[in-house]
Amino acid sequence: MAEMLQPEKPAFDAENFLVSAGLGRRIVNLREKQTIFSQGDAADAVFYLQSGHAKLTVVAKNGKEATITLISAGEFVGEESLASLGALHLATATAVSECIALWIEREAMLRVMHEEYPFTELFIRFLLVRGMRIQSDLIDQLFDSGEKRLARILLLMAEFGEQNELEKLIPEVTKDSLAEMIGATPSSVNFFMNRFREFGLIDYNGRIRVRKALLNVILHDQLPGDNAAKPIIPDIARRLSEPFEETDSSTRFIN
Repeated sequence: MAEMLQPEKPAFDAENFLVSAGLGRRIVNLREKQTIFSQGDAADAVFYLQSGHAKLTVVAKNGKEATITLISAGEFVGEESLASLGALHLATATAVSECIALWIEREAMLRVMHEEYPFTELFIRFLLVRGMRIQSDLIDQLFDSGEKRLARILLLMAEFGEQNELEKLIPEVTKDSLAEMIGATPSSVNFFMNRFREFGLIDYNGRIRVRKALLNVILHDQLPGDNAAKPIIPDIARRLSEPFEETDSSTRFIN
């Protein structure tokens, strides 16, 4: 009697897994400033950001808040839930813009990692990249100027991909949010943003448009025309310190 052939198991599609609801996972729509999870909450799920931006923040015992990192579409957050049963979130994740995320139950995440090597490889690669970026962010906070930190955040939010992309609109973001992310005051953000606009590195009309030339601030640590031996003349200093037109300290940037 001929041996019956067992049907082949269909190849696992990691992309489909991360964009669709299913056993142990569901789609979550998040409003701007909505909390995804809070520091100290039970860590029982991992979130995969399908669209939008979020941030990770921690609050010290003295009440001081610090932004750890910015989370972009295509990244996970809440991975500490995989460390052990009963783990707690070490930080607060908050949507910076409207987001769509996939909520993945801890058990479902562990199951697919155990059964599907390609997915495990994808997730480990993400963890390595996240670790290197947080390390870079820490060095950035310790040694770089506020101006350079702001340039880096704007470039991260712009997510330049194609080689021929010269400028991109970033998600709507407030002055206060940017100040929190770089550990500076809103007035400092005003000054830096006006500097960037003065040199044609950004523009704004409701939303901020970032030009790829802003990379020079990161790579060469200076703005066009900067000269360490020559201070900015008073008239330019006055114009650069003029605030953005706004209705309150947390409004979006506008003309």
